[in-house]
Amino acid sequence: MNVNNLFLCLILGFVAASEDERLPNKCEVCKFLTVELQDALEKTGRSKEVLEVGEVLDTGKRKKKIKYNTSETRLTEAIDNICERILQYSVHAERPGSLRYAKGASQTMTTLKNLVHKGVKVDLGLPFELWDEPSAEVSDMKKQCETMLEEYEEVVEDWYFHHQDQRLENFLCEHHILKASEQECLKEVWKGDMGNKGGAEEASNKSVEEKEEGTKTHDGSEL
Repeated sequence: MNVNNLFLCLILGFVAASEDERLPNKCEVCKFLTVELQDALEKTGRSKEVLEVGEVLDTGKRKKKIKYNTSETRLTEAIDNICERILQYSVHAERPGSLRYAKGASQTMTTLKNLVHKGVKVDLGLPFELWDEPSAEVSDMKKQCETMLEEYEEVVEDWYFHHQDQRLENFLCEHHILKASEQECLKEVWKGDMGNKGGAEEASNKSVEEKEEGTKTHDGSEL
């Protein structure tokens, strides 16, 4: 594959990904809300800290002591800005369904960045420093997450205090938010990259190494 064709394929893949942009559905929002909240809680679940609550009265009555890992404080701290964590996700348009949302750069973006770092000019119509900004899809998921959390905050509290024997995803998404016909994304599990991993990147590296006649800039308008 010559270098011009390579660039066209890369840009075509990027443009196709952009055209495939869609807003996340309710199932996807609930799925990643529970993933992030469960993760935040697990990080503090083994704390041995003991909290003192209440006021010391004139009678000398002591403050009540409660374990942090079962306290409302722990839940409040986990929920605080939990939807902000959604902004760490990127759209991996080469993956199906809800698996398109994952942390880290997509294969296409990684390949394009590698080309830039090798001195190849790639014009995507926006400055390089903005390439890692959250996409419209991810920003929309964050907003939907905030709305969903506000609407179902009491359900989350009920799970935390009374139903932690159940997975949060099952309790919140399956039993309270989603209809049976809306739960398909909950069954989708990422099993790693399939097919020829890194094939496009290997091809790009080979072509860049062979390219010795100068650098040409390509953009979507050439397609």
